[in-house]
Amino acid sequence: MHIVTLYQIILMPFNVTSILFLIFFGLAACKDFRGSTEEPILITAIDTAYTETLYFKSEDGLRITADLYHIKKSAPIIVLCHQAGWSRGEYKEIGPKLNALGFNCLAIDQRSGGAVKGVDNETAKRAAEEGKSTDYIDAKQDIIAAIGKAKDLYGKKVVLWGSSYSSALALIVATETEDVERVLSFSPGEYLGTVNVNERIATLNKPAFFTSAKNEQGQTKLLYDAIESDEKTHFIPAGNGEHGSKALWEEKTDNAEYWVAVKFFLGVE
Repeated sequence: MHIVTLYQIILMPFNVTSILFLIFFGLAACKDFRGSTEEPILITAIDTAYTETLYFKSEDGLRITADLYHIKKSAPIIVLCHQAGWSRGEYKEIGPKLNALGFNCLAIDQRSGGAVKGVDNETAKRAAEEGKSTDYIDAKQDIIAAIGKAKDLYGKKVVLWGSSYSSALALIVATETEDVERVLSFSPGEYLGTVNVNERIATLNKPAFFTSAKNEQGQTKLLYDAIESDEKTHFIPAGNGEHGSKALWEEKTDNAEYWVAVKFFLGVE
């Protein structure tokens, strides 16, 4: 691992040797930076924007695939979780837009899902090959592992973002995990079988954003009303809206009003 601090660089004698060292270090760091998708290196002195697919283990050892949309280490980090039958491809368009708003993003493949926007769910494929259960509730451990990975990379609490079934899981995880500072829930509902989401999130006392398609607002409000947080938002679109995070896709008619609401909640222009 190549780690050099800005302080060390400043103290180097300014001569041909130091210049050559910096050039060599930059090339070597870039090689490590791109060459290992297992453990990408975030360097103190050189911190440029990039997108990379990386891998880490879930709580039961299942290998998770994720896309890291990085802008800078000092920026906040959002963990993005997809809806049923899909993959991290749900955020192929959304991730770069969140980058433009000042957020790093980690979009994960949970073990319950499939393909979307040309992106296969690699985690779900591995889970099937290994004979692991892929019920919605089983993906909870994948989300917890992603939060841990994000904290390892950035050294701070995360913003947790869920879509459809994963938005129900996101609310539960946000309630139970200190490493989540706020949560966004797109089209949440009682999707988790015998797990009562309403009861599990009753003590959630963090900033929380709820939204859905207009015709889903009733089930969304039940969960919105269930949490004790006094920093919560329930956004209901003026138009018909969409189910899950795809409401933010450019092709969706009402995407602009969702983006306004999301940006307001995140505190950005």
